Amino acid sequence: MSLKNLNPRFGILLLFMLVAGIIRVVLGADQSTLQPIAMFTPVGAMALFGGAAFSEKWKSYAFPLLTLFLSDVILMQVFHREYAQGLLYKGWAANYISFVFIVLIGQLVIRKMSVGRIAVAAVAGALVHFLVSNFGVWVSGSTDITTGLPFTRDMAGLTKCYILAIPFMKYFLVGTLVYSAIFFGSYAIVERKLRLAH
Repeated sequence: MSLKNLNPRFGILLLFMLVAGIIRVVLGADQSTLQPIAMFTPVGAMALFGGAAFSEKWKSYAFPLLTLFLSDVILMQVFHREYAQGLLYKGWAANYISFVFIVLIGQLVIRKMSVGRIAVAAVAGALVHFLVSNFGVWVSGSTDITTGLPFTRDMAGLTKCYILAIPFMKYFLVGTLVYSAIFFGSYAIVERKLRLAH
C-alpha cells in the first residue's frame, strides 16, 4: 500500500481513539476508582465520536471498544490490581454493553454534526451508561461503599446502587460533554483543512 492510498480521515479517527485511551489511563492512574472525578474521562465522547465518525459500522464499534478494553486492562493490571478480577473488574460486561449503546446513540443521533445533536447524544449516552453499568454493578454483587457489604439483592439494594452512583454519573456526563466538544470540534476543523487542501 502506498502512502497516496492511505486515508487521512481514518488516521485522524484512530488518533482520536488513541488520545482518548491515553487520557483515560493518565487520569485514572493516580485516582482511587471510588472517587467520582475518576469518571471525568473521554470514553463516553470517544464512543459517541466513533459512532458518528466511522463510516464502516464495524469500525465504529470495534475501535472504541478496543480502546476501552486496552485502557481497562492497563488500569486494572498496572494501577488498580486490588479491584481486578482476572483482566478486568466486577460488572465489566454491563459497562461494555453500555458503550455499545453509546456508539449506537452516536450513529443514530449524530447523523449530521451539530452542537444540539452532540449535546443530546452526550446526555442520552450518560443516562444509558448510568442505568446499564450500575445495574451491572448491582447484579455482580459489588460492594456498597457505605457499608462495606454487597448490595442487597432487592429493589432497595438496586435503588441504593443508583443513588450512590449519581456523583459518578455527573462527572461522566460533564466529561462526555467537554470531550465531545473537543473531539467533534477538532475533527470539524481538521476535516475543513483537509477539504481546503484538496
